[in-house]
Amino acid sequence: MRRTYPFAASSAAPRTARAVVAAAAATLLLAACGAQAAPGGEEGDSADGGLTTVTVGVIPIVDVAPIYLGVQEGFFEDQGLEVKLELAQGGAAIVPAVVSGEYQFGFSNVTSLLVASSQGLPLKAVAPGNFTTGTPGEDFGAVVVPEDSDIEDAADLAGKTVAVNTLNNIGDTTIRKVVADADGDPTAVEFVEMAFPDMPAAVAGDQVDAAWIVEPHLTRALQDGARVVTSNFAETDPELLVAAYFTSEQQIAEDPETVEAFTAAMEESLTFAEEHPDETRAVLDTYTEIDPAVKEAMVMPRFAPGLEASSFQVLADLGLEYGMFDEPVDVSQLLP
Repeated sequence: MRRTYPFAASSAAPRTARAVVAAAAATLLLAACGAQAAPGGEEGDSADGGLTTVTVGVIPIVDVAPIYLGVQEGFFEDQGLEVKLELAQGGAAIVPAVVSGEYQFGFSNVTSLLVASSQGLPLKAVAPGNFTTGTPGEDFGAVVVPEDSDIEDAADLAGKTVAVNTLNNIGDTTIRKVVADADGDPTAVEFVEMAFPDMPAAVAGDQVDAAWIVEPHLTRALQDGARVVTSNFAETDPELLVAAYFTSEQQIAEDPETVEAFTAAMEESLTFAEEHPDETRAVLDTYTEIDPAVKEAMVMPRFAPGLEASSFQVLADLGLEYGMFDEPVDVSQLLP
């Protein structure tokens, strides 16, 4: 059964991964002092009746297309859920909202979840978000440079300024990894923080030496004359899990049936999205504004169900190696 639900939107300012932890910790403190939150979904308040309503915090990027597609195709309704999708700029808003129970589920990149878990926040991943395609030069994220740049490979990024959307996160750690693998000095890369939409113009105008960009902004940059020097996700690990959907330990303890239903619907949505690429691109129009030519040309992430500890371990090890964590992160704490 194909159904379309209204998608509510809210906004929040972007912050670094450590700011996410600070905000969520503050939320936990408020909760401990008496703030009341409803960890479970609300039963029977949908138009059809009998469905459990859950709120999911997402980001308006191509990575979350499967959940919009799953709602549209009725997969969540089949599991007894009505999904309300709340748009935010990033994990700085989503993680605290999930911890407090304002959202029952959320979407975040894996590194941000590892940072939160390492600081003791009670989060559990429940389903993959998206994976690298595993193909260098044909991934949904890459480091690009101006066409006439003397930067030819990842090693040449040492000593250069590279724009990333958030410092000390998945972008710079994977870039340091590929620089090191190319026999460059990963500590010599100078990262600067910049929003993805601003990067194509910054590269074209020589404001930075290079930029790590994801779709659809990557295709915009390439159409403006930029060229790829490294696909940092695919070259870090061809099976790299980039992001995941998560919930709180309290939600699991108090309403395990809803968590199981959400996970089942999400995995069905991921499988459907990978097997129906045209429908996946089409659903982007329901929550983003992408030029049709860009939407047709851009590379989509790989979508697949199933979480494995090894998927988290790659980024946990990189975070430790490059100073994001003071001690090894126990990735099992994030797994159901």
